[in-house]
Amino acid sequence: MFHSYNLLRIITDSMDNSTKDNLYFDPMRYSRQTSLPDFGMEGQRRLTDARVLVIGAGGLGSPAALYLAAAGVGHIYIADGDNVEVSNLQRQIIHTTARENTPKALSARTAMLELNPDIEVTALVEFITPERLAELIRDIRPDFVIDATDSFDAKFFINDVCVAAGTPCSYGAIYRYEGQLTTWIPGSPTLRDLFPSVPVPEKTTPIGPLGVVPGIIGTLQAAEAIKHITGIGCLLTGTLLYFNILTMDFNRITYTSR
Repeated sequence: MFHSYNLLRIITDSMDNSTKDNLYFDPMRYSRQTSLPDFGMEGQRRLTDARVLVIGAGGLGSPAALYLAAAGVGHIYIADGDNVEVSNLQRQIIHTTARENTPKALSARTAMLELNPDIEVTALVEFITPERLAELIRDIRPDFVIDATDSFDAKFFINDVCVAAGTPCSYGAIYRYEGQLTTWIPGSPTLRDLFPSVPVPEKTTPIGPLGVVPGIIGTLQAAEAIKHITGIGCLLTGTLLYFNILTMDFNRITYTSR
């Protein structure tokens, strides 16, 4: 078993080093997105100076983290206490067969830095608790949090801690052939306005999901983070986006504060 305390010194040093802003970025690497209207070099500078915390390096966290890294988010923190298993690889595309049994957070860090060595990535080899999340938000001051967990309890405490801290976050969830996501920023309805009580999970053997479903939802979560940081487009605040891959239907469900 790989324990998180083995990395405490590495993690602490990395977090200290990751507080600097204005990292260098190669204009050629990002030339396709900096050429976009309303994005430009200013949008790229905002991404370079940004901090994003991704909680979970599985099906949702894999595409989210890879696209954040590719986009040039300067400081990415990724937390997960699990190790890579071969059964993960059908959907958790940030990992590889060669990294089986490696802590997922470290495997994800390797993949992100291979994709973009100009960013900083901090691996947190641990399962995040409410108290730990509050501590992380206080210490690293993330601009955005991506909830890429697979637990209802975790999703609700992530919502609660982010709302209390005023830290924008994206909720994403998947089930078999379906997925959904929404975004919270200060002043918008919260996850508890959408779901007043924590759903009770089914006590059955896990079935699914189809691998591409978390890929779609996780990618959209990364898009929400990028839009928020750069100030482009409209966020999914007060809106649950629901997707069914069998019918290829996207539906928007609006909700308000209670």
